Amino acid sequence: MDIFEAMEKRHSVRQYIEKPLGAEEALALSEEIKLCNEESGLHIQLVKDEPKAFSGFMAHYGKFSGVTNYIALVGPKGPDLDEKCGYYGERLVLKAQELGLNTCWVALTYSKIPGAFKVEKGEALTVVIALGYGKTEGVPHKSKVPEEVSNVSAGSPEWFKNGVRAALLAPTAVNQQKFYFTLENGKVTAKAKTAFYSKVDLGIAKYHFELGAERKI
Repeated sequence: MDIFEAMEKRHSVRQYIEKPLGAEEALALSEEIKLCNEESGLHIQLVKDEPKAFSGFMAHYGKFSGVTNYIALVGPKGPDLDEKCGYYGERLVLKAQELGLNTCWVALTYSKIPGAFKVEKGEALTVVIALGYGKTEGVPHKSKVPEEVSNVSAGSPEWFKNGVRAALLAPTAVNQQKFYFTLENGKVTAKAKTAFYSKVDLGIAKYHFELGAERKI
């Protein structure tokens, strides 16, 4: 599976079968997490075989079941933490999809379990990513059209159109897609609108855009 196929096939999955992560999959994810941390300065951690975070009332309210593995998105506190966690977290989501795993971004419907992962002084946990072998592959959700999230037009270059289309495949909190890409004088800017976890969403969308456009913003 290539990265574009992973983007199209990735859907949020909340119910998982009771099966430990395979050794090869866990190693590949750990190596990718190490690379992400080295590039970003984040403190992302893979948590395996830990069932308590998704066993409480909030997890059941969120319709989660069978979740025993997740990725904790932790990093130094700062104005760019949410966006950076979204960007590198989605890189890991798509890596997991390539490895045959399913995922779901989770903001509130889980419990913080002491000792499951580390949050050092000056750091903060933003969100987590549920991870494992889904009971299903999930389903696609209704999406906005390119003109609603960008200034794309018939005359826009193909790379920009491709980037916007890729961004629309990005997962966002409650499927809100509160981001906007602008191409002006050959330069792309991306902004988050005011909304629940929109800065995390912006980081996710930026990563998708760069994959689709095959260029950095």
